[in-house]
Amino acid sequence: MTTYTIDQLAQMIDHTNLKPYASAEDMKQLCDEAKDYHFKMVAINQVQSKRCQEYLAGSDIGIGAAISFPLGQTTIDAKVFETKNAIECGATEIDYVINITEVKGKNWAYLKEEMQQIVDICREKGVISKVIFENAYLEEEEKIELCKIAKEVEPDFIKTSTGFAPSGATFEDVKLMKEHVGDKVKVKAAGGIRDAETFKKMIACGAERIGSSSGMAIINALKEEAVDGKIMI
Repeated sequence: MTTYTIDQLAQMIDHTNLKPYASAEDMKQLCDEAKDYHFKMVAINQVQSKRCQEYLAGSDIGIGAAISFPLGQTTIDAKVFETKNAIECGATEIDYVINITEVKGKNWAYLKEEMQQIVDICREKGVISKVIFENAYLEEEEKIELCKIAKEVEPDFIKTSTGFAPSGATFEDVKLMKEHVGDKVKVKAAGGIRDAETFKKMIACGAERIGSSSGMAIINALKEEAVDGKIMI
């Protein structure tokens, strides 16, 4: 088991509002909450990147833009453009959705090229890259094959889900992904993580980042159970 401070756990949370109808006021609230709780970053739709950059100016909170979200059904060129544009608008992290059609067609060369191009852009710009698998639609062997590609390309993270599919992160998927990427790539769990117990179990299974819109409730619950401000997981 590992001992964490509350701030270390807060720094594992991507504070999320990906609602298509989120207003400017909603984004301001999201950013203020992220600063209050010292979350790692705000996870937003790409179009909100510039607005959140303004709201978070002077803080150390990251801006995470979702690319080709939530379906992943755009061309590599479109994803590359969207990634570059997000970075120009202030994004410091990129979470892009893979092309699931190409997974089902076992077009692994395409998926490696897609991943490589986006990761290269992020690496060049000093931006964190995350690859969303959307595991709800994938068979185990497909998840494993994507992990093999990620192990070669080395994005910063691979991620379980968008939160918009029929199901989100599972403990089994986090374990599987971590097993097959090892220490080269980190795992982000997202989708349906709403309470402190689930949060802790995801970390115990190998997740090093958690995407959630319930981050405040999670941290508040962890503060209540902490001993001398620390939690063992």
